[in-house]
Amino acid sequence: MMKNKSYIGISFIILVFGIYAIPKIIDRLKGNDLVEIGPVPNFELTNQNNQKISNKDYKGKVYVLEFFFSTCPSICPIMNKNMVEIQNEFFGNPNFGQVSITINPENDTVEVLKNHAKNLGVTSKNWNFLTGDKKYIMNLSNKGFNIYAGQNDKVAGGFEHSGLFALVDKNGVIRCRKDAQGNPIMYYDGLEKEGVNAIKQDIKLLLEE
Repeated sequence: MMKNKSYIGISFIILVFGIYAIPKIIDRLKGNDLVEIGPVPNFELTNQNNQKISNKDYKGKVYVLEFFFSTCPSICPIMNKNMVEIQNEFFGNPNFGQVSITINPENDTVEVLKNHAKNLGVTSKNWNFLTGDKKYIMNLSNKGFNIYAGQNDKVAGGFEHSGLFALVDKNGVIRCRKDAQGNPIMYYDGLEKEGVNAIKQDIKLLLEE
């Protein structure tokens, strides 16, 4: 009799453990290991088709966002190329999108951005190249996303900025993975293959959520 009670006790413990553990296992499989940094800053700008686009237009979509400018002679061509690679990886998925915001809107007009997108080979309807007020965009980059961008007449192209990609989930929350030490990386390296592969892996996780 005592032996049967022990089996019942063990079975009860296993059942309770399963009730609490299974949802957590499912969460891990859904990509919930990715850290939530915070809500994406609100933005509204004009795209290459002269349409107003805001962060609200990406509600329900996972998306990657970058800051760049079309005449950049250094890192932007690499970033744009890697964004095209990401586009091709997820092409046709209605729940995925991309955003490229110019930090040189005085040059990068709607027409310039439209030609730039065409020359890059952009075919996704969910990839918007955005322009607008320069001060607004600089504040959005530096204060909103905390991704550095600035004007510097001493450097080639007249502007300098980071080569980072932001990853945003379907609920408009910036997400990221952790580094080897367990610290959030915040943003993904948009220049190196390792960073591009990492963000592609994490896009897949977020699309499954």
